[in-house]
Amino acid sequence: MRVLIALGVAALVATGCSKPPEQKAAPPREVEVQKLAPSEVRETAEYLGTLLSRTSVNVLPQVSGYVRKIHVRPGDKVEAGAPLVEIDARKEAAALDSASAQMRSAKTSYELAQQTRTRSESLFKEGLISAQELDQARAQADAAEAALKAAQAQVSQRSVELQFYTVRAPLAGTVGEVLVRVGDFVSATTNLTSLAQADMLEVNVGVPAERARRIQPGTVVEILDSSGAVLVTSEVFYVAPVANPRTQLVDVKAVFKNDAKLRPSEMVRARIVYGKRQAIQVPALSVVRQSGQAFAFVVQEQDGKTIVERRPIVLGTLGPTSYVVEEGLAEGDQIAVSSIQALRDRAPIVPKSALAAEKTIEPTGAQP
Repeated sequence: MRVLIALGVAALVATGCSKPPEQKAAPPREVEVQKLAPSEVRETAEYLGTLLSRTSVNVLPQVSGYVRKIHVRPGDKVEAGAPLVEIDARKEAAALDSASAQMRSAKTSYELAQQTRTRSESLFKEGLISAQELDQARAQADAAEAALKAAQAQVSQRSVELQFYTVRAPLAGTVGEVLVRVGDFVSATTNLTSLAQADMLEVNVGVPAERARRIQPGTVVEILDSSGAVLVTSEVFYVAPVANPRTQLVDVKAVFKNDAKLRPSEMVRARIVYGKRQAIQVPALSVVRQSGQAFAFVVQEQDGKTIVERRPIVLGTLGPTSYVVEEGLAEGDQIAVSSIQALRDRAPIVPKSALAAEKTIEPTGAQP
């Protein structure tokens, strides 16, 4: 028993004195780094804009009647003077025929009265008729002339009115929705259709009054498509002097040549460029957050090693892939831009170059 106890104690002593195997330190991680340099940053905001035609009219008839024929369809491009809608003009055509017949009758009476006047003047010179008869012939000739002029005026009036029964385009443009059908009764207050010229459009943007104070004529306005690509670039030419009392928005307008085939009354994304400046930018994926504070891993040299230092930064606006840094970083600093979640403060790294940062970002300062 004593021998067994002694062997057990010896085994326990030997086990307690043995050392655990040493763990090898992990090799430095290879990390992409980027050297910071100022680049251009545009301060912008997006709003909802409405496109208006610089030349747009509603087409109304000048007479009443039933629609007999429609010459156009919505979306047709027409020239000035092209027929749009034809109104039943048979009654007016008959009235014109009657006025023309009266004019021919008046012309015949006028010619006869002129001949009678000429003969009466010759007979009066020969003493064959009295002065009273001569005066009567002259009066009849003057009356016949007046009647002829009245008949001619009536024909001209009827001719002009007959032209109103064919409604023509007052200007060249694109036809809007045709609001009547064949057989409809229309009057001078009936809206038939609309015409708009789409080669030059005006964009109207409602901007909050506080932001509108920074807008001046010449401020850049960009029209965007659904993906955010710029379709048209123009400049502000009008800023309303007063705000809308209900919405507190200020109307801002710009005009542009419609090379993008946009349509009047279309609602579009409009981006206003408030200004430009030089600023430091960092990729959004290189930023880490802890308790609401943003940090970046700045590359440093220490004791002959390359390490990363976690540094607090103040972020500005966010672009498509980058943040503007307001405080915490300076020109020439190098930051880690890969393996961010695996890095720790003061961790050694093996730096390698990263792709250059984008030159310009668009802050997402859109307003409702």
